[in-house]
Amino acid sequence: MKCKILEKAGEMFLNFGFKSVTMDEIADELGISKKTIYANYKNKNVLIEAATMSLFEMISQGIDCICDLEKNPIEELFEIKRFIHTNLKDEKSSPYYQLQKYYPSIFHTLKMRQLELMDSCVTQNLKRGISLNLYRKEIDLNFISRIYFVGVTGIKDQETFPVNQFETKHLNSCFLNYHIRAICTEKGKQKLEKLLPENEK
Repeated sequence: MKCKILEKAGEMFLNFGFKSVTMDEIADELGISKKTIYANYKNKNVLIEAATMSLFEMISQGIDCICDLEKNPIEELFEIKRFIHTNLKDEKSSPYYQLQKYYPSIFHTLKMRQLELMDSCVTQNLKRGISLNLYRKEIDLNFISRIYFVGVTGIKDQETFPVNQFETKHLNSCFLNYHIRAICTEKGKQKLEKLLPENEK
């Protein structure tokens, strides 16, 4: 039952937001009593933290699997973007923003784990891109990996990018295009141009 609660709660948090979803609504969706939820998760904060970290682990494993394929580094970035977009359901409820605003402690823990994951993943991507002459050899790996993280998380800020003006999928595509063009060699740009028509559909 604990796993079912976690799965359903995670799904509802993504669809409707961490603040919006109540324990009563989760119980109703599962056809159980709220008491059963509290027997497994003592309060909503505990459930949110568990759901958040469970989702993070799932995303992490998916990214690891994509990286293990050792595709062309530029293709790899598009594949990771597509995987995250599919599994986060376009984030129409802006759960990341709600987590930051209403559950700052959980948000901070998630952010640090994301930084660690992305720092490793992006650095490896950069190194392979340089070795294949797709990325410029003089780029600062540590800086680029962290500025990429700042960009990926920064475009989720609704005060800077209001949802009524910026569609999530378009924002992600624009940022990835921006990132790749900033570090590409001429060979890399040619590869990017070939990939863009298919990946912007």
